[in-house]
Amino acid sequence: MEQFETVPYENCFLGDKMIYNRKRNRFAGYDYSTPGCYFVTICTHGMKEYFGRVKNGEMLLNDAGRIVQECWLDLPNHYKNCMLHAFVIMPNHIHGIIEIVGNGFKPFQNEPTTNKRNGLKPFPTYGLSEIIRGFKTYSSKYINQKSKHKFTWQKSFYDHIIRNDEQLIRISDYIEKNPLLWKQDEYFVELE
Repeated sequence: MEQFETVPYENCFLGDKMIYNRKRNRFAGYDYSTPGCYFVTICTHGMKEYFGRVKNGEMLLNDAGRIVQECWLDLPNHYKNCMLHAFVIMPNHIHGIIEIVGNGFKPFQNEPTTNKRNGLKPFPTYGLSEIIRGFKTYSSKYINQKSKHKFTWQKSFYDHIIRNDEQLIRISDYIEKNPLLWKQDEYFVELE
C-alpha cells in the first residue's frame, strides 16, 4: 500500500498576530486535471443535515437535496472534460466519482466529433478543485435563493485518486450502499 506524506500545519507570527495555515488536502505535486477517476466527499458546514433524511435505508431528498442533485448532474454541461459516475446525496454530505477525460485536440468522450464551439482549439481542461468550486458555488447560490436559512458548504473537500478498476468498483459499491449504512457512517450525526 502506498504511503502518503502528510503536510503539517505551519503557523507563524506576523507582528503579534498568529497566522494559521491549513493542512493541504490535496496530494502534493499531483496534477488534478490529469485524466482519471476521483472519489470526492463534500460536507455541509457544521455537518448540518440539510438535504433530506434517510428512512428505511433510502435517502429522501428535500428541496435543497434536489437542487444539489440538479447541480451535480449539470456539471458535464459546464465542464466538458468531466464525466460523472456513481454518486449519492446524504443528509449532510455528498459522495461522488468524477472522471476527468480528454486531452489536447482530441474530442472528449462525451462530445460529438463536430465541435463548432471553439474550432480547432481544445476545450479548457478543468481540474478537480475548479469543478468542485463551481458545484459548491452554484448549488449554494440556488439553495439560498429558495431558502430562508443561509446554507454553506464546509471549506474544501475530501478526495481520493482512484488508481484501478478494483478501487472504482469498491468505491462505487460503497456509494451505492451508503444510505443503507447511514447510522454506521462517520458523517452520521444523531439528531436531538
